[in-house]
Amino acid sequence: MATACISLASKNRTIGNAAKSQIITNFKNTVHGFKKFHGRAFNDQFVQGEKSKLPYSLHKLDNGSAGIKVRYLNEDKVFTIEQMTAMLLTKLKETSEHALKKPVVDCVISVPSFFTDVERRSLMDATQIAGLNCLRLINDTTAVALAYGIYKQDLPNPEEKPRNVVFVDIGHSSYQVSIASFNKGKLKVLATAFDPYLGGHNFDEMLVEYFCEDFKNRFKLNVKDNPRALLRLYQECEKLKKLMSANSSDLPLNIECFMNDIDVHGKMNRPQFEEMCAHLLMRVEAPLKSVMEQSSKDEIYATEVVGGATRIPAIKERISKFFGKDISTTLNADEAVARGCALQCAILSPAFKVREFSITDAVPFPITLRWKSPTDESVGECEVYSKNHAAPFSKAITFHKKEPFDLEAFYSSPHELPYPDSRIGRFTIQNVMPQLDGDSSKVKVKVRVNMHGIFSVSSASLIEKQKGEAEDVQMDTEPTVQNEGRPEEQVGDTDWQNDGDKQDQGASSSKAKSKVKSVDLPILANTTRQLDRDVLNNFVEYEKTMIIQDKLEKERNDAKNAVEEYVYDLRDKLCGIYERYVTEDESNRLTIMLEDTENWLYEEGEDQEKEIYQDKLSELKKFGEPIEERYREHEGRPRAFDELGKKIQLFMKAVDVYKQKDERFQHLSAEEMNVVEKSVSEALGWMNAKMNAQSKLTVAQDPAVQVAEIIQKIQELEDVCNPVLNRPKPRTEEPVEEGDQNNGAHNGPAAQQGADSKGNQQTKPPSGEMEVD
Repeated sequence: MATACISLASKNRTIGNAAKSQIITNFKNTVHGFKKFHGRAFNDQFVQGEKSKLPYSLHKLDNGSAGIKVRYLNEDKVFTIEQMTAMLLTKLKETSEHALKKPVVDCVISVPSFFTDVERRSLMDATQIAGLNCLRLINDTTAVALAYGIYKQDLPNPEEKPRNVVFVDIGHSSYQVSIASFNKGKLKVLATAFDPYLGGHNFDEMLVEYFCEDFKNRFKLNVKDNPRALLRLYQECEKLKKLMSANSSDLPLNIECFMNDIDVHGKMNRPQFEEMCAHLLMRVEAPLKSVMEQSSKDEIYATEVVGGATRIPAIKERISKFFGKDISTTLNADEAVARGCALQCAILSPAFKVREFSITDAVPFPITLRWKSPTDESVGECEVYSKNHAAPFSKAITFHKKEPFDLEAFYSSPHELPYPDSRIGRFTIQNVMPQLDGDSSKVKVKVRVNMHGIFSVSSASLIEKQKGEAEDVQMDTEPTVQNEGRPEEQVGDTDWQNDGDKQDQGASSSKAKSKVKSVDLPILANTTRQLDRDVLNNFVEYEKTMIIQDKLEKERNDAKNAVEEYVYDLRDKLCGIYERYVTEDESNRLTIMLEDTENWLYEEGEDQEKEIYQDKLSELKKFGEPIEERYREHEGRPRAFDELGKKIQLFMKAVDVYKQKDERFQHLSAEEMNVVEKSVSEALGWMNAKMNAQSKLTVAQDPAVQVAEIIQKIQELEDVCNPVLNRPKPRTEEPVEEGDQNNGAHNGPAAQQGADSKGNQQTKPPSGEMEVD
């Protein structure tokens, strides 16, 4: 995956590695590390805590969410987090399309397992802005588990005891752990745990804090007052951290012209670094302990670690010590998540045939549903999904109501949530009415946690009673549906009702049974921090506008670079391979033109339209291309004349052989051979004339004949001569009588040419015949 970095400028956006190089030079408008702000309010305590650490500015949006303020197209712009992520996805889409040579629409995106409903919906909006169809949001550690399990040939059979594997992912900014059980063709996530605020970035911060204090004492520099210097220090500390993972001795840190033209230096070693980060290292064990407590005590087969921060020796030691066994590093630490996403996308896409492999994920936080009616003071609630409940999963719930009612979904363990708002959304079930006899209506509601990990009320229906024979309405648990390697779809039914809505069971059983009819009910969903449809559509259109702007700017830059490249290339060649092919006056004039163009590029021509650069290039080529052509012609002309000479010699030889009455050409007429001889003579005369004219010219003059003309003359000569000289001798069969068997006229070599020893007609020409190509 490209570096999640976006740099905005006066004319375009730069995304990925190219943007990362501008973090220091354009720090106010280069945005990175924004994934953690998805779905969060500007006033969120976490956002406010991060705000002071960022080189770019956060801004409060009209809906209260956090946005990012930058200077783009010479205007102050505020982008939502969804828009920033969409920019990154657009770059990834372009990169994929360039590599695959075909359009890319479908994708699978990984998210931290602790992402809440709000954060996941925010990311789904970003995919729509980028014009992508997200087939699945998959948890990071689930993607790693898929990358691990799909290639394993020795997994237990479905009826056997599963293999349990722990996956530890410590990346740049978060720490996730999960346990997955494997059988052939499937995996199931048993438990998840995390520390959303522990990652490699925290260890970088400890080094930065140390050296800020060190430089303040030794060099009297207040690094934190200079954002550019602070960013440089972060980059150098990250490099130093990586070096310490492979070396325990003292390692230097040197930065030239750090601040106020002062060079700074320092040193650090691994033991000192581990002591400094002891409080961070202590946090490694808690998620491991949590995930083991959540799952059964079955034996752990292996512990796979991924993520850049797992390369820190002290972290690996603590994980290994906790499980009492060596950790496994069979997966690529940097690419395991991305590979899992690619595999899941292939499984879900109809365009690929992939080994069947089903994934059952886990709900990270328990979800509770609360219901109430507008005029009914009674309120009920129940937990619909417990922690680590299988997902995707649907449940059908039956209510007894006489009027529309609200369902409020929320996370029931706010203390476990790494997000300040436990609300998921309010879902209003509309058009609910009592039965004709005044009784409460039976309303069947289906709730669902889908494959993205997003909760929704997917449908609601009213069961109407009708007179007639009874129709029993069963609400048994529906069977599990398996769909060719797709994730399991599971549905359960529950019959819930408020105390005020309960019906007398004995009385109802004595009533006459009635037919029932199901009527779909409209649902009004109001999810937390969800972008309005109109706003989302506007973002989609604006992203398309920015893509067009990027394309136009790229074409303009390409045109400018083409001029610059031509200037440098032609100037080098004028003093090199073109030196013989240009007169002194031409060389002087062209050298001045090139110098003037170079100066123009860095002054007036620094920022011009594409057409101006194209005109400038055409003007230069008007003088440069004749010289270039002289060089090419001089290099290619001897070979072309040599080829023409060989053809003339070959055809002249054939004419001479014909004149000597050679039997190989006696089937050709004199008129035909005269045409050949005339064509050869004309070609010879033309070649001699052109070679003579060319010999009178210097290499610095335009040639008297071009290579293309010589090649055309060769083609003309072959078109005349080859059809005549390559025409096969006609075959004739004459009857031979027995009395003539000993006739010398039939026993010579000529009589033997047309038949083999068995009297069969030969299809090959006689061995003495000359073919001319």
